[in-house]
Amino acid sequence: MKELLLGLRLLLGSGRGNRVRFLLMTLGSAIGVSCLAVVLTIPGILAAQDARNAARQPTCAMDSQRHCLGAKGAPRELTRTDPLGSRPMTRVFIAPGTTHIEPPPGMAELPRPGEIFLSPRLHEAFHAEPGLAQLLPGRERGFIGAQGLARPDELYAYIGVSRLKNADVVTLFGEAYPPSPTVEDSTLDIVRFTLAGVVLLPLAVFLSVCARLSAAVRVRRLAALRLVGLSTKAVQRVNAGETVAAALLGSLLGLGIYEMVNQLISRAGLPGFKWYPTDGALSVSTILICLVGCPALAWFVGRASARKAAANPLAVRRSAGQKPPAKWGLLPLVPGLGIVAGYCLAGATGHAPRDTRVSAVLMPLAVVLVGVGLALTLPLLSQALARRVARSSGSLSLGLAMRRNEVEPGGALRVATGLVMLVYAASLVQGVLIELDQVSKHNSPVQIYSIGLDGVTAEQQRALERSRGVRGHAVRMRSWTDLRNDYYHPSLDAVVATCGQLQESVPKVTGCVDGRPVRLLDAANGYFSDAKPGVTFPFHFWKDGHLRVHRLKVPKEVLRYRDWDDIQAMDADVLLPPSFLPAGYRPDSATLVLLSSSDTATVREVLDGIGSVDPTIGVDPYGINVTALQQITVVRTLLAVGMVLGLIIGVAAYMVAATDRAMERKPQVTALALLGARPRTLRAVQVAQVVLPLAVGLVLAIVTGKAAESSYLVTGGGAIFWDGAGVPLLLACALGAVVVAGLGSLPLIGRRIDPELIRRD
Repeated sequence: MKELLLGLRLLLGSGRGNRVRFLLMTLGSAIGVSCLAVVLTIPGILAAQDARNAARQPTCAMDSQRHCLGAKGAPRELTRTDPLGSRPMTRVFIAPGTTHIEPPPGMAELPRPGEIFLSPRLHEAFHAEPGLAQLLPGRERGFIGAQGLARPDELYAYIGVSRLKNADVVTLFGEAYPPSPTVEDSTLDIVRFTLAGVVLLPLAVFLSVCARLSAAVRVRRLAALRLVGLSTKAVQRVNAGETVAAALLGSLLGLGIYEMVNQLISRAGLPGFKWYPTDGALSVSTILICLVGCPALAWFVGRASARKAAANPLAVRRSAGQKPPAKWGLLPLVPGLGIVAGYCLAGATGHAPRDTRVSAVLMPLAVVLVGVGLALTLPLLSQALARRVARSSGSLSLGLAMRRNEVEPGGALRVATGLVMLVYAASLVQGVLIELDQVSKHNSPVQIYSIGLDGVTAEQQRALERSRGVRGHAVRMRSWTDLRNDYYHPSLDAVVATCGQLQESVPKVTGCVDGRPVRLLDAANGYFSDAKPGVTFPFHFWKDGHLRVHRLKVPKEVLRYRDWDDIQAMDADVLLPPSFLPAGYRPDSATLVLLSSSDTATVREVLDGIGSVDPTIGVDPYGINVTALQQITVVRTLLAVGMVLGLIIGVAAYMVAATDRAMERKPQVTALALLGARPRTLRAVQVAQVVLPLAVGLVLAIVTGKAAESSYLVTGGGAIFWDGAGVPLLLACALGAVVVAGLGSLPLIGRRIDPELIRRD
């Protein structure tokens, strides 16, 4: 305890320069802890949203035989989720029963027939888009409270109706798990993987840099304490006390910064991702990790940096030559690159791994090993480069710069490491964005909508076919199969349409003649189904409870057509004329297929038209999974947050380390100036000391980052393994980092020479 107090007394009484360095250490720790708090609270925000989503799910209590308890007289519910633009809109239709049940969270009562309760965001859209009145029939009664919404911007509605078809019984609200989490576990693993590489890895480097500020000055001071009789362990504790005090004060300040940012950002929201301020509140575990983890890291770094002064104080006071960097820094880099190279080789040879469980462990491990190895290898590479350049260069400025880097290889790299890690992390983010783009890409020029005809009247079907935006329609049905038999019986898929309807639905049709059944052959596939010509298949039709069976013999005549590349509009074995359907009868199992253009406005228009016919009709817009699209939007936003945090950490690491280096190098610069070195020469020396090792580090970061990105794409199972399009952006980022580092080195050289800086030397 005495040593800790001694460290604090030395800090407060050691002049303005050391107090400025202590302030830099504190501010750096505050920035790092606030970024760490953001990363740690993201899972809590997602969990809180999922908990509210699960608490509002309609369900019923089950008995031992899986029968719903209290089903007699209970209300009925029907939930529909449709795309409103690129976001899901959920509508819960509720038909009242004779028994009373508790309303869902956020609601004081259930809606009566003709009443609707809307979320605040859907209320705004309801008044901004008149077409939504078809999907939200009724008089607006009130709002859904925050307890009943997963997110503040959620599109959610409770709609009261008099009766429902094909509805479920509801006796209570609340499930253990939500039907669709905000982010799936597999997708959340991608977020964790990326944030670990983009934020946590540079954050550890940044906090280590902050803990080692003014290393040379503090080491000389600690060596003096050792020479006057302080023990080795006591010297280490004195140094650790100063770094721990800065880290602890910075941690408290960082948590306060996070709370302020959470209140501001949660109210404004991020693109595609909003949350309530209470969701992002700091948990006890997050506070403990920040208040214990950051000072603990500072303690170990402080003790390690004081080891030399405690072990050999005379060598420190007399400025003896430093030992070369240890080669054990290559230890993490070699296995990390081995894993990365193995995955790249597997992708290049067409043997991409299929065991995602192994890759889920090896890939994050490889990213961390390469990142840590990159940071630890930079001093070794800097010294080797400096020694080689100093021997072969005839330039005075370059020679002075390289000799300084050779003697002190870690000095300039304290400035460069943050920028190197930033470029390495940027390459990883590019790979994740490419994988997400492959998942969400929709290239088809047309959009298909499937509507089950069970419960849809003939008049409603005609109205659906005439909906605005619909350019083609057909009825798809399947032959009847006796499910009571254990043996397999083939079935026949048929589409009912005229030649005109067929021509409107597919790009190309050759030789179509109305009025007769034909076999369908897609020219792109070039093969037929298992239905052989002459085989008979039964089709069942119903009218007012009366069954009628039509038997179809598979024709020999073939109709060739060309379907869309990315989406199958026909996807059937035979084409049947509308006359095949008995007048007044409906198929036993059939779907109405509507086709429109795939642009967003047309899709919205068609969905609104379907809702105007019957808002409770279930629609499956093929290829549009609005829940998955929303998840991808959330993940993109979280990745953007990670990149912003990584940028903040990288820039903060550079600014803090550059300021510290400017103060630390003033005596050496003053000595060179008194010996006759010109300011232009000194500026060139300072720029070369930072720019050359930084350039080497950035080249290594780009190479290892692109290799790690490619290995991630190989393990992701997508079609793209190699991202050549992202190289120019990384090169531009690297060039910008070099320019910034070079400009940041210029203020080291002032116009005035202060001999007081070297008086003691």
